[in-house]
Amino acid sequence: MKYNFIAIEGNIGAGKTTLSKMIANKLDAKLVLEEFTDNPFLPKFYNDAAKYAFPLELSFLAERYQQLKDEMSNADLFNPLVVSDYIFQKCLLFAKVNLPDAEFELFSKLFNIITPLLPKPDLLIYLYLNVSDLQKNIAKRGREYEQQIPNEYLQNIQNSYLEYFKGQLGQRILILDITDLNFVSNKEHFEQILNLLEQDYKPGIHQISLATTSGTAF
Repeated sequence: MKYNFIAIEGNIGAGKTTLSKMIANKLDAKLVLEEFTDNPFLPKFYNDAAKYAFPLELSFLAERYQQLKDEMSNADLFNPLVVSDYIFQKCLLFAKVNLPDAEFELFSKLFNIITPLLPKPDLLIYLYLNVSDLQKNIAKRGREYEQQIPNEYLQNIQNSYLEYFKGQLGQRILILDITDLNFVSNKEHFEQILNLLEQDYKPGIHQISLATTSGTAF
C-alpha cells in the first residue's frame, strides 16, 4: 500500500462509512469512524438549525479533534494503514454552511488554532452522488432526524466540499463518481475501488468515473 492514511469523504448519505468499513476489513487496516450518534445537538439541529447550529459545530470540532489526536497517536507501528470516514476539515465546511458570518468567523479562529496539530490524509477519496441519489440513500437508512433534509442543504454541502478541494492542490484528492456503482453488493465494483488505492497519484484533484473506467486530473 502506497498510502498510510486514507480518508473516505462524501455528502450525507454518500456511503462513506460503509465503504471505509469494507476497505479497512479487506486491508486489515485501523478503522477510524466518526462518532456522531450520541451527539445530543444533532437531532435538535434538524428541528431548529438557527438555535443549535453553533453548539453542534463546536461539539463536533472538539469530538473530531480529540478522536483523531488519540487514534493517530496510537497507530500500530506494524500495520500503519489507517482508514477514516471523515477529514477534520469537514468541521469548517459544515460550519460555513450552517453558521451566520459572525459565528463562523469565531469558529474559524478556533479551527485554525488546532488544525495544524493533526495530520492530513495521504489520499482523500470523495464519493460524489447527485442530490436525488443522496436522498434515496438517506430514506433507505431511515434515521428519523434526517428525513426532512432539504435538497438545497445537501447541494450547499456538496458545493462547500468541491470549492474547498480547489484550494488543496498539495493533497491527493480523488473525486469518485459512484452514480453507477454498487460497491456493497457488487464485488467487482468494490474491487475497482480497491484498485484505485494501489495507484500512484500526483498531488492535485483527480476526477474518476469507474462506470467508464476513465479519469482526469487537473
